[in-house]
Amino acid sequence: MTTMGKGRLEAFSDGVIAVIITVMVLEMKVPHGTDFASLAPLVPVFLAYVLSFIYVGIYWNNHHHLMHPVQHVNGSILWANLHLLFWLSLIPFVTGWVSENHFAPWPVALYGVVLMFSGLSFVLLTRCLVTLHGKDSVIAKSLRGDTKGKVSVAIYAGAIPLAFVEWWIAIALYAFVAAMWFVPDRRIEKR
Repeated sequence: MTTMGKGRLEAFSDGVIAVIITVMVLEMKVPHGTDFASLAPLVPVFLAYVLSFIYVGIYWNNHHHLMHPVQHVNGSILWANLHLLFWLSLIPFVTGWVSENHFAPWPVALYGVVLMFSGLSFVLLTRCLVTLHGKDSVIAKSLRGDTKGKVSVAIYAGAIPLAFVEWWIAIALYAFVAAMWFVPDRRIEKR
């Protein structure tokens, strides 16, 4: 199995995440009025942007922490990382759909699907890293018992159908998961 340094993977990931954030902010159109009342229609757009910005920031931060102890990567890791970036790249689309439709059920549900698959793809990336580096590696020891990751995916899965009951419950659950991850995963730093 051929391995390579991790530098290009990190640089590419940082670039893609920077573009994702840029695309999201471009979705916020400047109002034509000059008073505060002209900002009112932008409230849902801004709220969706804030939550999505926090999510992308959380993934960037945790990706950085995850890659710190990594010594090398292989093709499986490159594909797993691209899988993660694919789901993250859909965040601007679902953010725009949610905000333009004022948190309607289908957009809120699809937002949760994208978050759930982003979480699952991050778990897949960690598994690929552990497989390459071995079960006794620093990264493997740091990631044992990933309760927060499993709970996050379970909350997303539960929140998606709730979008059709009350959209705000689903959004509150998505925000709850973001709050859980707001502080980066310290398990790697501890080792």
